[in-house]
Amino acid sequence: MLLIIDLGNTNLVLGLYESSSLTHHWRLSSDHARMPDEYGIQFRDLLDHQNIKLDQIEGVCLSSVVPPLTERVMDACQRYLEQSPLLVTSDLKLNIQIKYEDPRAVGADRLADAVEVQRTYGGPACIIDFGTATTFNALSDKGDYLGGSILPGIQVAADALVQRAAKLPPVSLETPPSVIGSNTTDAIRAGLIYGYVSLVEGMIERYRRILGKSMKVIGTGGLVSLISPHTDAIGIVEPWLTLNGLQYIWEMNKHD
Repeated sequence: MLLIIDLGNTNLVLGLYESSSLTHHWRLSSDHARMPDEYGIQFRDLLDHQNIKLDQIEGVCLSSVVPPLTERVMDACQRYLEQSPLLVTSDLKLNIQIKYEDPRAVGADRLADAVEVQRTYGGPACIIDFGTATTFNALSDKGDYLGGSILPGIQVAADALVQRAAKLPPVSLETPPSVIGSNTTDAIRAGLIYGYVSLVEGMIERYRRILGKSMKVIGTGGLVSLISPHTDAIGIVEPWLTLNGLQYIWEMNKHD
């Protein structure tokens, strides 16, 4: 079995793979106050709950975009899972060419998404990851990672709106009855949900002008389900795209 850990700014997602198949997954909060012992105990408890013994874990693959927590999670894995994680960076074997000016500046999650899309679908492709940030990533027809675009995620936008506009209340991210809200809560929801839908559709069109009419559009991330039901522009929805990409990266590098 392989344990995948995807450490993001908001969530820490774990996936357990057996024979390349995702068998279990968990989503935790990325708590900056949590110490290695706390992470380690939580990891052990999750595995124990599924009756999984430590000697069944062959390896751990870690992707992190939160540098202050990376060492804590690695320490937790070494002390509580008895595994030294493979930390995903652009220096690993990835099966794609990275055309970014500084390859090391590309987030490990974005690399994993590109690796999995190239393996499963091929380019050209626009990969959209809906998380703390919403990222658009471009894959050429040759499978080169070209770069992308980064903007605030929908929850970040909602939080900022409430913080900066005194009379606007916090709202849950739910689809309103109409794009024209008849009360303040639905008006905010309409702006967030349908506004982001329009943003996504516009960005996809701009990417298509560069990558060509055959460009595939793949959506992933924890918030993809808020947007994908309201547009036909996202052709493929893969909630576990990043975990699958990390599993493939581990397979390519486990003997190096």
